[in-house]
Amino acid sequence: MSVNSVGIIGMGKYVPERILSNHDLEQMVETNDEWIVTRTGIRERRIAAPEQATSDLAYEASVRALEAAGLTAQDIDLIIVATITPDMFFPSTACVLQERLGAKRAAAFDLSAACSGFIYSLATASSMIATGMYKHALVVGADTLSRITDYTDRNTCILFGDGAGAAVLGPVPEHRGFKSFELGADGSGGPLLNIAGGGSRMPSTADTVDSKAHYIYMAGNEVFKFAVRIMGSAAEDALRKAGKSKEDIDLLVPHQANIRIIQSALNRLELNEDKCMINVDKYGNMSAASVPVALAEAVEQNRIKEGDCLVLVGFGGGLTWGSTVLIW
Repeated sequence: MSVNSVGIIGMGKYVPERILSNHDLEQMVETNDEWIVTRTGIRERRIAAPEQATSDLAYEASVRALEAAGLTAQDIDLIIVATITPDMFFPSTACVLQERLGAKRAAAFDLSAACSGFIYSLATASSMIATGMYKHALVVGADTLSRITDYTDRNTCILFGDGAGAAVLGPVPEHRGFKSFELGADGSGGPLLNIAGGGSRMPSTADTVDSKAHYIYMAGNEVFKFAVRIMGSAAEDALRKAGKSKEDIDLLVPHQANIRIIQSALNRLELNEDKCMINVDKYGNMSAASVPVALAEAVEQNRIKEGDCLVLVGFGGGLTWGSTVLIW
C-alpha cells in the first residue's frame, strides 16, 4: 500500500466576542491582575455567549479553514472534533458539525484527549489519509471550558477560556507535511486533572451538582511539574523520529496553558521567544482549541513560510501528551 504525504492545507479559528479580563475576575474571586500575570502570563480570556455551544465555535472555525483550503464541505471525507466539552454525550459534536456544514460524505467522530486532543486528532486523520482511506479531513479542536469552570475557585477560574481552531488536511508534496508524531499517556495521573461527575462512575444527581463534581478539578502543582517535564521531552522525541534537531525548528507552537511552562520548553529546546507562537495572554487555556488557534494566528501574522519546520506540542488530562513535526 502506498503512503501519501499529508499536511495542513487550510487553517481557521474562532474565539467568542466576550472578553473576561483579570480585572473582571478581581470582582469575582480573591485575586489580582499582577498575581495572575506573574504566575500564568494570562491577561484575558474569551467566554462563549449563553446560546453558543462547542459545535457553534467549531462551525465558525471550520468555515474559515475550508475557505482557506479552497474546498467545500462536500470535499471532506472525515471530520474529527477534539473536545472535552461536547454539546451533549451523544450524538458526537462532530456529527452535529457535519450536519451544519452539509458535509454529507464525511465520517464523523469526537476524540477525547483533553488539551492534547488536537494533536491526537491530527495523528489519527493524517494516518487515514496517508493510507488512502480518505483524501481530505477536517480536524477541529474546540472547547467551551467556561461551562465546566467553577468561578468561585480562584485556582482554576483564572486559567480557562473558550475557542475553536480547525485544520483541513490533505495530500501535499512528498517533502512537505507531517514527518512524525509522538503520542503518550499516563493514566495513573488521571486523578490530577478531571471532572468526576456525570459519567457512568458517578452519574448526575442533585448531590453531584451540589458538591461541584461537574467542574474541572486540577491538582495545579502536580500538573505543572508534569507539564514542564513532558513539553520539552515530547518535542525532542518527535524531532528525533523526524530526523530533525532543535536547530531545525523555525516555529514552536505549544499548548497555551501557562507562560512558565512554555518558557521551560523554550529553555530545554534552546529557542528564543521569537521562534515560539505565544498567545496565552489573550486567550488563556482553551484545551483542545489552544494549539490550532495559535497555529491559525501564526498563519494570519505571516510568521510561517513554505518549507518551515514547525513543532506542535501539547499536554493535558489523562494524563496525555502529543507532539508532531510538520514541514509547512
